[in-house]
Parts: sequence; structure tokens; C-alpha cells
Amino acid sequence: EEIREKLGLNAPLHIQYITWLKGYVVGDWGDSLFTGRDVFDEFKLKFPVTLELVIFSQIIAIILGLPAGIIMALRQDTWLDYTIRITSLAGLSLPSFWSATLLLLGGAYFFMWNPELGSFPITEDPWGNLKQFFWPSIMLGYISASTKARMMRSTMLEVLRQDYIRTAKAKGLTQYVVTARHALKNAFIPVITVIGITTALALGGSVVMERVFSMPGLGNFILEGMLARDFPIVQSITLFFAIAVVFVNLLIDISYGWFDPRVRYQ
Repeated sequence: EEIREKLGLNAPLHIQYITWLKGYVVGDWGDSLFTGRDVFDEFKLKFPVTLELVIFSQIIAIILGLPAGIIMALRQDTWLDYTIRITSLAGLSLPSFWSATLLLLGGAYFFMWNPELGSFPITEDPWGNLKQFFWPSIMLGYISASTKARMMRSTMLEVLRQDYIRTAKAKGLTQYVVTARHALKNAFIPVITVIGITTALALGGSVVMERVFSMPGLGNFILEGMLARDFPIVQSITLFFAIAVVFVNLLIDISYGWFDPRVRYQ
């Protein structure tokens, strides 16, 4: 009974949850049930790994996905369009854990390559950091790029069929000017939503990539907590992921005003 009172377990459930949320806001996330370490201190060590993985993967996804979608729209029903569509469909269809495992096996068998284990902060060991994050970022970025490319193709085709695009072409404007100045900005508005969704999904995908590539990030951290039934870790990191998703969606909603002034006026 003394232990229950000390831990606050004798209070009603809603009071326990409110008390935990108050502590969560000030960084009191509790201690691990197995290691006894402060969960927030562990979070501060592992968060940079996940953040870097998500940022790198989304940069790769934007660099690959958006140009691929534009090319597919401009070269509709050509061999280039079909090739990129099949490649993007493979990225959406193949399970990420299977693709990552296949990459590890192929790299180890053919090129004698093994992933870098441990932590390599970018400020202390940039080369080691690059080697550690390169392939996980490529794999996670490829999956996100597939979604972005297909959405970009769909919206570009819709915009290119509009009357004002035909008018711009009739005025003698080059294909580059028509695409860059008239079509791209209007086609990009729905893609912003996809970027926000894929960024949020990348947080979930980081769990798989960190586990496969043995990266000491939040994904691996919460998975180990789930396997060990370490509830302070699981509930703290889960709530953080939820807050991160809401924050990303908020940034996406705010960015609509830059691409579409009508949203800003409303």
C-alpha cells in the first residue's frame, strides 16, 4: 500500500493521467522499469538519430519524387513514364523491412559491406555519420518518394489540361516557362499534404529502419520498450510521436498560404 501511494497508483485513473501529463511537460517522463534510467535523458540521446534519419530521408524523397512526378506528367504514356511508374509502384508495394533486409544481405554478400554500429554524431565524426545514415535514408526516402512521385504526376496532369495552360502555350511560351511559372505552383498544393503525411509516416518507418540497421534512435528505443513491457518508455515516446505528427501537419497547413494566396485571405 505504501508503494502504491508513493507511485500515485491509489488515485483514480484520470488523476494519474493528468499528473503524468503535468510531469511530461516539464521533462519528468519517469524511469525505465528495467534499467532504472531516466526516460527523458535517454530520449535526449536517441532523438537526434531519429531526427537526422527523417530529415535525410525526406530530403532524398523530395529530390527524387517531385522531379520524377513532373517527368512522368510531361512524358505521359512513354517508356520513361512507364519505367518510373513501375519503380514507384515497387516502392509502395515492397515491405520496408524486406527491402532493407535484402539490401543488407546483398551488400554483405556482394560488396562485403556491413552497417556502421553505434552512434556517430555529425559534429564529431561526419564521415562515420554519413556512412551510418546513407542506406537507411535511401531506403526510407525511396518509399516516401514513390508516394510523392505518383501524386505529383496526378496533379500535374490535371493542371496541364486546364485552359490557362493551353492559353500560355498558344501565346508561344516555352515548355519550361509554362511548367515552371504556371503549372508547377498550382500542382504543388495537393503535394504539400502528401509531404506532411509521408513525413509523419517516416517517423513510423524509422522504427523498422533503425531496427534493421541497428541504429540507436527512438524507433529502436520504443520497440525495445514494447518487447520488455517497459511502460514509461512506450507511453512517453508514443505521446512524443503523436505531438510530432500534429506539429508537422500544422506546419503544412501554414505553408498553404505561401503557395495559394486565396488560403491566406480566407
